[in-house]
Amino acid sequence: MKALAVDLGGSHATCALVEDRKIVRAHTLAAEGSRGLASALPLLADELRAVMNEAGCRTPECAGLAFCFCGLVNHANAKVISTNAKYDDAPSLDLKAWCEKSLGVPFKIENDARMALLGERYAGAAQGFDDVVMVTLGTGIGGAAMIQGRPLRGQHAQAGCLGGHFPVLFTGRRCTCGAIGCAEAEASGWSLPNVCRNTRGFDSSLLANEGSITFERLFRCAGAGDRVAIEVRDRCLAVWGALAVGLIHAYDPEVVVLGGGVMQSGFEILPFLQDYVNRHAWTPWGKVSLRSAGLGNQAALLGAIPLLQGHTET
Repeated sequence: MKALAVDLGGSHATCALVEDRKIVRAHTLAAEGSRGLASALPLLADELRAVMNEAGCRTPECAGLAFCFCGLVNHANAKVISTNAKYDDAPSLDLKAWCEKSLGVPFKIENDARMALLGERYAGAAQGFDDVVMVTLGTGIGGAAMIQGRPLRGQHAQAGCLGGHFPVLFTGRRCTCGAIGCAEAEASGWSLPNVCRNTRGFDSSLLANEGSITFERLFRCAGAGDRVAIEVRDRCLAVWGALAVGLIHAYDPEVVVLGGGVMQSGFEILPFLQDYVNRHAWTPWGKVSLRSAGLGNQAALLGAIPLLQGHTET
């Protein structure tokens, strides 16, 4: 089975031709979420046609286009419901009509975290499991849940995909979603610089000389013995642990898959979180297994196949 796929993030878009469990061709281009989606659609169509041409693929050979969007979407009517300061014009667009006119193929859309979970279950770390939670640790914290082989969507398309907005500290920082103390507000890429700068002793720490503060730099400075970096690293690990326990209690998974750029330090993160979950999650049936995602940036693209096959319908 061949399919077209778009993975649209806040700063990039990847357009690909997927066949079964491999990416045949892929082009990545810059995308500005603040500029809106309408202006980007012609570029996306051009890139999709280009990857088909390079692969010698004709439109009738494609089962459709799976569009992975960084916001809340209604899978049933192929509409974007809400965004968080990215592509704010998207809810007003008829993406299905755009796809049919520009590419002549069927169209399906899904939230980015759900697409990544579909990909990991189809070809990655969650193969063989029907009850799965996925957490993506990066600039934000994404989440998705699958119960008995079906992605959880809910009446308003919010179920399972707001894991990063589970509260972990009711006296904490205000999140971009408007809530207080979300896991994302306490331990994500966008909140990390503020967390570090508000930690006592920051001005004399190695982090103060790093320029932009990233998780890669945080873990490196912690490894060098910097007290502030160690304190912030351990705090983030505890936040992620508390989030994992909350998601396990909410969705009853057999496996939690952890992805995103932060998992470049997975050799430090995964053992801590597995131990935390073993000690704190109430699962009398046994222990939930935590695994690193196996597909990296390809997960959402490979999720195109099960999405278009229709095996994920609720």
